[in-house]
Amino acid sequence: MDLTDTAEAAAFRRECRAWLLANAAPRASSAGTSVTGVLGSDIDSAAALARAREYQRRAAADGWAAISWPREHGGRAATFVQQVVFGEEASRFDAPDHVFRIGTMMGGPTVIAHGSDDQRARWLRPLLTGEEIWCQLFSEPGAGSDLAGLRTSAVRDGEEWVINGQKVWSSGAHYSRWGMLLARTDPSVPKHAGITYFLLDMETPGIEVRPLRQMTGAAHFNEVFFTDVRVPDADRLGNLNDGWRVAQTTLLNERAAIAELIGGTNAALGLAELARDTAEDGRPGIDDPLVRQGLARAYGQGEILRYVGMRIVSAFSRGALPGPEASIAKLAMADLLRSTADLALALLGPAAIATPSDWATGFLAAPSVRIAGGSDEIQRNIIGERVLGLPKEPGPPRDTPFSELPVSSE
Repeated sequence: MDLTDTAEAAAFRRECRAWLLANAAPRASSAGTSVTGVLGSDIDSAAALARAREYQRRAAADGWAAISWPREHGGRAATFVQQVVFGEEASRFDAPDHVFRIGTMMGGPTVIAHGSDDQRARWLRPLLTGEEIWCQLFSEPGAGSDLAGLRTSAVRDGEEWVINGQKVWSSGAHYSRWGMLLARTDPSVPKHAGITYFLLDMETPGIEVRPLRQMTGAAHFNEVFFTDVRVPDADRLGNLNDGWRVAQTTLLNERAAIAELIGGTNAALGLAELARDTAEDGRPGIDDPLVRQGLARAYGQGEILRYVGMRIVSAFSRGALPGPEASIAKLAMADLLRSTADLALALLGPAAIATPSDWATGFLAAPSVRIAGGSDEIQRNIIGERVLGLPKEPGPPRDTPFSELPVSSE
């Protein structure tokens, strides 16, 4: 594989960098990674949200808010490679667009692919400009690893649906205006066949959002409860009981977003800078052979992860779906965040507690990355079944009606 930019990609990279230099501050190499920025401690503050909205407004005005969207919807019709190029450049800047990524990178493409003309006209523009923030209402307490086992119900009542149930791990739900909701509309058919996809106004009566406070001090994740929540049928996305297929578009774009996240600067470079700036007994950390060994390991892990990301990029660029690379990348990313944060705190020593830093935040946020986007255990199951050819875990036949599936006792 030729890993160098083509002439076209190099020109596009220069264009990306020029816009980012004019609209965002360069990220210090010691600032951790773009992944920990998503799970940081200040993203849910009013000031951070206002700053993010202003950045998104400028990005939308200049055509950089969602470059893969069609031009008629405010994008640039960018190729997947161009998306990755922009992601690589943006990772080098303090671009506060994290709160919009669920909407622009997952929700918007789903509406474009499955929505009606009226739905596209209603939702896409406010999403692009940052006027409305979106969240994902998929996982449940009993249906995170097995998403198709969700039990949140939607019962039709005339031209409305009545929603009851619970979701969890919903990033940004406490400040989102719209949610992408999967609900069960037919329990008499197999679990994948009885799900419908809705777009839910989060200000609808009957919705209770409970932020989950993390060790970082942030409340990035939420529990969301629905009690007789009424949703117009006009807010249903796709056909009745076809929600699983619609959701695959959302999840596919989530994998693409992960590929962009892992394409940035190697975290070991920031660690090396930290090792030069910290000292114990007058001796810089970089002089410690164990520290150098940790830096070498982190750099190697980072490069391997980057190359795995390139394999994902290559698959998408050919119009193919990535194979086990997505699961391998997710596992490797979580492990790399843990190991780099461990080394950073070893270098900082007691100062890591006395003086807040992005490295300390990364250390506290790292465990949540092992859950978000599919837990480590599920990724290992996927690799075991699809790569190693191991047998699937025992369970009822796939065509068993949902209403006949066993339910764990409470």
